[in-house]
Amino acid sequence: FNYEPFVPPDTKVITKRYRALSREWHPDKSKHKDAKERFVKIARAYEVLTDADTREEYDRMRYDQEAYFQKYGSNVLWQYAPKSDTLVVVVFLLIVVNGFAWLAQYQRWKNVADRLVKAAVEDWTPSQGGTTESKDLRDHALQVLQEREDENKKNNNDNNGTTNSSSPGKSTKANKKLSAKEKKQKQNDDLKPIIQELAYEIHDFGAGFHKPTWKDLAMWKLAKLPFQVGSFLVWQTKYVLRRIQKLPLNDEEKAVLTERAVGHVAWELASPDERNDMVQRELWILENLVDYKEEQEFKKLSKGEQKYIAKMMKRKNSRGGGPPLDFKED
Repeated sequence: FNYEPFVPPDTKVITKRYRALSREWHPDKSKHKDAKERFVKIARAYEVLTDADTREEYDRMRYDQEAYFQKYGSNVLWQYAPKSDTLVVVVFLLIVVNGFAWLAQYQRWKNVADRLVKAAVEDWTPSQGGTTESKDLRDHALQVLQEREDENKKNNNDNNGTTNSSSPGKSTKANKKLSAKEKKQKQNDDLKPIIQELAYEIHDFGAGFHKPTWKDLAMWKLAKLPFQVGSFLVWQTKYVLRRIQKLPLNDEEKAVLTERAVGHVAWELASPDERNDMVQRELWILENLVDYKEEQEFKKLSKGEQKYIAKMMKRKNSRGGGPPLDFKED
């Protein structure tokens, strides 16, 4: 019922409207799935509005919420929504969380792959962020490109030898001399798809940057979490007890402390010889770690920059400006 007008309808109007609505929503006539429930509500509303006492109470309590709450309570104002299937909700959430974890791991791997491709294509130097991996990848791509060019030349000579010899003008035009910069750019453009193909074939770059597998799903990580936390607490307890006993650091403790000092990624990417060097330098001591990081930053510089800094430090030390830094030029 639309009971909002300023002049409330009388019993005659209510009865007329009730009959029309009851015919429309009768379960035997209406095919609507909620017809029975709606028909019951219409009948109940008719009973309330046609009875003098209940109608007076209805008119009064429509705008007196405090009196309504005191008599009927607030729980009649709402009802719980239909219960969702718990299993369906849990499965849906697991799919979403695991999908997000899978995509996040894939993006981590792809970021490393794209950076490696960029470094290899542009032939970055160590000072620009290039690595031995990017250098080896570029060399491999150059070898593949040379093999493809040799094969194309051989096929062209076999199939078009007569055409090429009869049209020297076209050959001269096709082999127009390029500048060194243009040759470099053309070579990089030819190398890029090859380098991308080779880089994307690498499934694991180390330090956790690998293509996603089932072990990267959130469920597996959550299952491992108690074990990892327990292992950490056990190791930390043993470490504290050994320090209380004033025992020297063992090899395992030195390796763990060094990994914490340089970071997990740097430790995982380091070769066995580099790890041994880190441990021997006792990088868990702050002063040693600072010197180590300065050396790593120094190695990233170009040879010219390294020579210049070494020369300036040598000049400063010769004037008594402090102890010499142990920087070695690459």
